[in-house]
This record gives sequence, C-alpha cells and structure tokens, in this order.
Amino acid sequence: MSIDWAALGQVFGISLLVTVGFVGVFTLGIVGTSRKPQQAEAGPDTTSASSASAGAAFGPARAGAYACFALCAAAVAYGISLIVI
Repeated sequence: MSIDWAALGQVFGISLLVTVGFVGVFTLGIVGTSRKPQQAEAGPDTTSASSASAGAAFGPARAGAYACFALCAAAVAYGISLIVI
C-alpha cells in the first residue's frame, strides 16, 4: 500500500480553504443581520423621517446577509448532492 502524499496534501489544503471561506461567509451573514440602526435620543425635536432614513440605510446590509446565508445553503445542498449522487 502506498500513499500519494501530494494528493493528500492537495485535499487537505483545499478543504482548509473551503472551510475557512464557508465560515467567513456565514459570519458575514450573522454580522449583517445583527446590526440595528441607532435610535436618536427621544426628544421633542425627533422626527420619524430621521428614524426612517436610519432604518433604510441597513437594507443593503440585511440583503447582503441574506445573500450570504443563501450561498451557505447552496454550498450545503451541493455537498449533500455530492454525497447522495
């Protein structure tokens, strides 16, 4: 029995890179969904327009977070399909 050490090293390296990338993308999704707009102090001069514009600024971050989660789900589905098929 002989072990192809070069092939084993390639599998290890690619597995490590894919794992780190997968965890990074999932972390970006968590950070994107955990951000909340900062509320201005409640005072007599506070308007609802300023709070609405603050909430609108986080729309792209939340959409990006959902895209990260969708990418993770697609990677998991691809991995399962490789195992099953």
